[in-house]
Amino acid sequence: MGPKNQEKMILIADSGSTKTDWAVLGAPGRSSVRIATQGINPLLFTDDQIDGVFRQELLPRLDEAGVPASEVSEVAFYGAGCTPQQSPRVAMLLSTLFPSAETFAESDLLGAARAVLGREQGIACILGTGANSCVYDGDRITAHIPPLGYVLGDEGSGAVLGRNFLNGILKGWLPATLRDEFFAESGQSYDDIIQRVYRQPLANRYLATIVPFIHQRIDEPSLRQLVADNFEAFFRYNVLRYATPLRRMACVGGMAAPFQTILSEVASRHDFELVRVMRSPIEGLMTFHRP
Repeated sequence: MGPKNQEKMILIADSGSTKTDWAVLGAPGRSSVRIATQGINPLLFTDDQIDGVFRQELLPRLDEAGVPASEVSEVAFYGAGCTPQQSPRVAMLLSTLFPSAETFAESDLLGAARAVLGREQGIACILGTGANSCVYDGDRITAHIPPLGYVLGDEGSGAVLGRNFLNGILKGWLPATLRDEFFAESGQSYDDIIQRVYRQPLANRYLATIVPFIHQRIDEPSLRQLVADNFEAFFRYNVLRYATPLRRMACVGGMAAPFQTILSEVASRHDFELVRVMRSPIEGLMTFHRP
């Protein structure tokens, strides 16, 4: 343990299935430290796998940054797959590595809400590869509609936008020039697309990789409409289902940030005010947890 007057050190994590962003507040001699490890999803990882990431990636990088694990006083972990059933596993594994720290694990949705809304009430949304939303009271989630994934739901997500785009170019209701450009730029054919979607794992991630192609051509009216329709579906089947008078909303993610203007227009049509958009929640979480 460090001296009693040492500044409190807080370790914060924003974890997806692919990558985890970590930040240390109150690190000696610096305002913050930022590192990254692979993603940790307790629905997909065993205890040994999670512990392996912590010991083989996290602890060495903290040590390199001059952050002794014994001096961390709080660990706030927000992650994909951190359901009420799985969160205690992650918190327990963290507590074995940070013996002096109070540790807790919460959902990535709560992390997003705290990042973009802080202590304020509103509708908080994740619009990235997947999509999610909730009503947030300034501290906790009070209402939530399940996103259901890109097969049954995930309206507003990058995966659904990519799926709709491929449907459009392959069935011919989007301009043939877009199909030709996509085939030329991606190097993919019809057969390659079918292979990636139906015969290889993580089709949702593949579909979301199409988002930059669409963003680069957003001045094309049919693509702008495609994005707007995707956000309209997100409102229709998710945001508008909440029985709340709140009309403030804030979003995080790789769909919300690049298409912020379109998202704001759709929100306004439904009498919502888009008050904040972030690509990644880690900066907002640093502000939320700053002593």
